[in-house]
Amino acid sequence: MDSYVHSAGIPAIEARVDERTAFIRRTYLHLAGAVAAFLAIEVILLRSALPEIMLRFIDGNRYGWLMILGAFILAGWMARSLAASGASTTTQYLGLGLYVFAEGIIFVPILYLAVYFSSPEVLPNAAILTGLLFAGLTAVAFVSRTDFSFLRGALTIGGFVALGAIVGGTIFGFGLGLLFSVAMVGLAGAAILYDTSKILRHYPTDRHVAASLELFASVALMFWYILRIMMRFSRR
Repeated sequence: MDSYVHSAGIPAIEARVDERTAFIRRTYLHLAGAVAAFLAIEVILLRSALPEIMLRFIDGNRYGWLMILGAFILAGWMARSLAASGASTTTQYLGLGLYVFAEGIIFVPILYLAVYFSSPEVLPNAAILTGLLFAGLTAVAFVSRTDFSFLRGALTIGGFVALGAIVGGTIFGFGLGLLFSVAMVGLAGAAILYDTSKILRHYPTDRHVAASLELFASVALMFWYILRIMMRFSRR
């Protein structure tokens, strides 16, 4: 216990091997828990009236999707702030829980369309492909031991460009086609590499909850756009 407290403030990569291993194990267990909680939230929400309410709101309001996206961005910022503050483990859990719930809300419309208006195999195939890509990118980050911090600038610029395209498409009425979705899958893949490297090199061993939030955010982004691509080519 004393050794854990002693090394809790230093990056995981500089901690003792057993502590670094425990940190990685806790991080990915919490990521799995976040995914499970997300699935449970979706099962509940998809059986409620919320999907139809959200779709009517989006269809009946030109800026409806921007309002939902804005609320999600605000919730995501609050969740990350709570998780990154490191004030306590409870605060980190609060941030992770808030983020998972916010993702659960924003995913409702696309999952509703995938379940009821796309081929039955679309949703599981998108989930499997996302899992395989995540596993592959994680393996690359761990095996190569490369510091992917150089991706930060590209991810920041890419994120702002993507947000600008989404806002512009909503305001001016142009669609974001297949190439945009493919580019966003690439951006999410780069984010997974960057996040995996970052949590090892910059996160202390007591920030496993915050680390799992970062990974969950990138996985959710990748799943969203892989699902969009598959839905584009499959209709019931």
